[in-house]
This record gives sequence, C-alpha cells and structure tokens, in this order.
Amino acid sequence: MKRDVKIEMKDIKWPEKAGFIIAAPGFKYIGIAGVIAALAMGLGGAVSGGIGLGLFAFVCWFFRDPERTIPPQSNALVSPADGKVISIETIENSTVVSGSCIRVCIFMNVFNVHVNRVPMGGKVEKVTYFPGKFFNASLDKASEHNERNALVIKTPQGAVYGVVQIAGLIARRIVCHIKPGDRLERGKRYGMIRFGSRLDLHLPLNTNIAVTLGQKVSAGSSIVGYLGREHEK
Repeated sequence: MKRDVKIEMKDIKWPEKAGFIIAAPGFKYIGIAGVIAALAMGLGGAVSGGIGLGLFAFVCWFFRDPERTIPPQSNALVSPADGKVISIETIENSTVVSGSCIRVCIFMNVFNVHVNRVPMGGKVEKVTYFPGKFFNASLDKASEHNERNALVIKTPQGAVYGVVQIAGLIARRIVCHIKPGDRLERGKRYGMIRFGSRLDLHLPLNTNIAVTLGQKVSAGSSIVGYLGREHEK
C-alpha cells in the first residue's frame, strides 16, 4: 500500500542557536514559495504578485525557529511542542512504553511553531515508526491510529518516557534525526512536523503533571510536569 506520510530521518542537525531563525527542513519549501512569488510578480498582475508574496511570507513564518529559555529544574519535563494541551489521562498497556503511563497530548495548529524539542535529557532506547491513517490530530483516536514516530528515552536517573510525533489530516511530513543510542539534552531541537499536527508524551505514573486541559504551552520552555524523586539516585 502506498504511504502518503514521509518519515524523514536524515542527518539534520539543528544548531545550538538558530542561525537564520528558520528551521532547516523549511529551506526547500521557502525556495519553492520564493519561485512561485517571483513568477506571480513577473507574469501576473498586482493581485497575483501580492498573493505570491503573501504565500512566501507565510511559509517563512511557518518555519520560524525561535530560541527558548530552558527551565533550570533538574526533574522538569518541558513541552516537546508549541500548542494546546487537549488530553491528560492515565492509560494501560501503552504501545510506546511498557505498562501503564500518563499520556499528555499537545495539539499544534498551523499557526504554532513546529520545531519539536526534547522533553528531558537521556539516552534514546528505541525509535519506532507506526504506519497508520490520517485522522484529524485533535481526535482521541489519532494517538493509536494515525501514522506516527515514537522515541523512548531513559533519563540518567532511570526514568523511562516516550514522546510521539503524530501525523494529522494535513500534516504528512514528520522530520526526526534521532537514532537509538543517541544522547539528548533537554530542550534541544530534534525534529518537526510540517503543517500542523500533534505530539503525545507517555510519562511514568509518578510524574507530577503541571499543566491543565486547554493550556497553551511552548516547546522547550513550558514545564509539563516533574518526574518523581524516586527515580533520582
């Protein structure tokens, strides 16, 4: 069966600081939008040129990659995405981590920053691709039925959690440059989903959740919760 979603696991390394304030995976799309804008201005009238410039400006804005201030608390889990918290629930038999967990779902609309960041540092234990459908990412069934890419990360204190990039109705390009064995730092860039979608966190049951339903969060700077102290050595 033909796959419409493309999981890009190229060696795309985001810099410590965004040199152009534009995410690297957006360069191609910005170039295409620039060509369209130039053709619209050269071959069309003022209206066509204005539409072309508007498209170019939107694509540049969509792929923005602002710097974020990472919270200093050692046991704080930061949001992996900009967006709105649409679900907080305890689930059994997680398909990402073993056993029960707390799942926090964050929905990104087309106006959010789409660069994804590491919730908490640690070693990547597993990277798993799940084929699936393309339901609206705001629906509950998207967590289990949509195409998605999951990381399982073990922190230095021994806690294990999962973070899942989920494709949506429109967003069908997931970018992830992480491999098993990689060591990640909290708040660092690790991928993105193009044109709106969702990220889920699968967290240990003793996580102290710090967000509420409907709350807007920012990747890398908003604290989603705190890992239980019993994980610390």
